[in-house]
Amino acid sequence: MSAPTNTPSSLFGRPTLAKRVEQGVLWLLRLSTYFVLVCAAFIFIDIGWKGGSVIFKTSAPFINVPFLTEAPETLNVFVRDGQKITMGDRAFRQYKAAHEQQMKGAKVETYVYSAGGIFPNIVGTILLVAGAIFIALVLGVLSAIYLSEYATDGAFIRFLRLSIVNLAGVPSIVYGLFGFGLFVIALNFGVSLIAGWLTMAFMVLPIIITASEEALKAVPKGYREGSLALGATKFQTIMSNVLPYALPGILTSSVLSIARVAGETAPIMFTAAFVMRDELPWQVQKWTDFIFQGVMALPYHIYVVASKIPQNEYTRDVQYGTAFVFLFTVAAIAMTAILLRQRLRKKYQW
Repeated sequence: MSAPTNTPSSLFGRPTLAKRVEQGVLWLLRLSTYFVLVCAAFIFIDIGWKGGSVIFKTSAPFINVPFLTEAPETLNVFVRDGQKITMGDRAFRQYKAAHEQQMKGAKVETYVYSAGGIFPNIVGTILLVAGAIFIALVLGVLSAIYLSEYATDGAFIRFLRLSIVNLAGVPSIVYGLFGFGLFVIALNFGVSLIAGWLTMAFMVLPIIITASEEALKAVPKGYREGSLALGATKFQTIMSNVLPYALPGILTSSVLSIARVAGETAPIMFTAAFVMRDELPWQVQKWTDFIFQGVMALPYHIYVVASKIPQNEYTRDVQYGTAFVFLFTVAAIAMTAILLRQRLRKKYQW
């Protein structure tokens, strides 16, 4: 039986112009997504392959322990008895003192940051991320509780929310200059952990406030009403019946913030990071000076090694090895937050 001539052809499987356009848009979106995934996979595979070869070895102990436990050094390269020898700065000074006669007249080439390891950078990155996220979570959750549970909707509160959203789009270099002017110079904190913590906390604060407020609003009103009906105060209701159920959503924002804080270079370059520092923050005479110590950091180290020193055959391993450890460190911190979020989701469900 043939179709009526006045029936739309699309009902019988024949594509119309609108259907073709829709299919074209669908394929464009699909190909764009796949292209982004392929580019990201290529970057991660490249860093994983080249950086993994620096960290992991084929012989025991199968891990490049000196690279993970030593500080960066200058690499010294010289030729002795027709053989090229490479040594870090500390080992070279000892070798030179022991072979003073043989080393006279020897041509020694030096390459900055091409020997040693990145242990101070790992420690500095973990300290910066942990401190900044802690400060940002405390301030962000308190602000979200006020906006969600106490603030009365009005022109000022709407302006406040709009300002928070706009702050999320401010470039990180602006936060770096703000932190440098306020914390480093005006408050005289110097280049230190506390200056870096506060600067990066303010940088991710808009994200945490917005996500935390939405997580609090997602908790059913019945939880609040039931608690208030039983005689609890509003503060008790928030702490026992609202905040625990909003924690998984709040931790979701913390995961995004961890990724941003750990990967930023501009803010810490102005406020917290040194190119080279021999002492770790706790290696000071007074423990109260801990927060006023500057640190080395993985993203800043990658920036310096990749762009601020002459490139040579010895810097490649340092660059890829540092990038590999950096990705692993960020992933480990983020995974900790994700596992905690999953555990809280299982515990608090509605």
